[in-house]
Amino acid sequence: MGFRKKNKSPPVLSHEFVIQNHADMVSCVAMIILLGLMFEVTAKFAIMFITVQYNVTQTLDDRPEPVNFYQYGPKDIATVFFYLLIAIILHALIQEYILDKINRRLHLSKTKHSKFNESGQLAAFYLFSFVWGCSILTAEEFVTNPTLLWEGYPHTQMAFQVKFFYICQIAYWFHALPELYFQKVRKEDIPRQLYYICLYIFHITGAYVLNLHRLGLVLLIPHYLVELLFHASRLFYFSDENKQKGFTLWALLFVVARLLTLTLSVLTFGFGLSRTDNQGFSLAEGNFNVLTIRMTCLSAICLTQAWMMWKFINFQLKKWREQTQIQASKKKAASPKSKPIKKDSARGGSVNGVMKAEDRTSPRARKSKTS
Repeated sequence: MGFRKKNKSPPVLSHEFVIQNHADMVSCVAMIILLGLMFEVTAKFAIMFITVQYNVTQTLDDRPEPVNFYQYGPKDIATVFFYLLIAIILHALIQEYILDKINRRLHLSKTKHSKFNESGQLAAFYLFSFVWGCSILTAEEFVTNPTLLWEGYPHTQMAFQVKFFYICQIAYWFHALPELYFQKVRKEDIPRQLYYICLYIFHITGAYVLNLHRLGLVLLIPHYLVELLFHASRLFYFSDENKQKGFTLWALLFVVARLLTLTLSVLTFGFGLSRTDNQGFSLAEGNFNVLTIRMTCLSAICLTQAWMMWKFINFQLKKWREQTQIQASKKKAASPKSKPIKKDSARGGSVNGVMKAEDRTSPRARKSKTS
């Protein structure tokens, strides 16, 4: 892990050395790019990595001052690469100075330790992205008017915050791929994490390239809220297993988010874009409004939502079975085993094989009493 002091240093460039010092190595690469701004020869290349490219200045009727908009292009790959490095550094900082300290206090098992780190990192990212996305949505008009999601397509021009938001989103999910190696994720957890990482990259990059950033932004914010609630609930659950109320609220919002995603997707691809005047395919204009692409996008979203609902149902069934087994074991432990009291009536009023004190006299004494 980066920034961590070790008593025994592993061999240079070994796997353990790279894992322990990956944040320091990435920081050096980022510093080299930043130092490129100091020299005139390299400044134009360094700016391509750091700042957002492809700005277009326009003058609007309702604003006397010119407004800067942004488009996408091949240079965005360099910008995504730089902020991928920043994401790796921030990941190491959160792990080292927050999550590892909490893990030492909780004394979790290896399985819970891995899940705790995963939920901690994702909860921080979802919280930051949700707050940032909400601030962007408050400044946009298509929140109150859903028809703007498809009217005026293709939406080739983006505000600075919108483009920078997508650059950071793509960079974060690409950085999650090498983190599987840096964090020593268990082999059985790698396929599950690869699934959702690749789905995020596919959907977010697709919305960015196909000029569907409005729809993508509207769908991401409620989804991030639901995921934030889930991982926050899991963090509280690891600290105290009795804290499970957050999962109930998450289950309700999860279903609502899936229905909202399907509704907006069908409205946009099935009704909105199919009825616009600007139909056709043009890479120069950024227009991808053809039936094949619309159906492909809608099918991808519907299949993803169906897969998520399938995983959600399996998770709920597994949780219900575990709770049923726990309750059954508690009932067995609470019911005491009552021992039956043996009464032997054949031995003259003896209880449990013991003769009463008044019946312990000899036969001669009994005859004298009767006489």
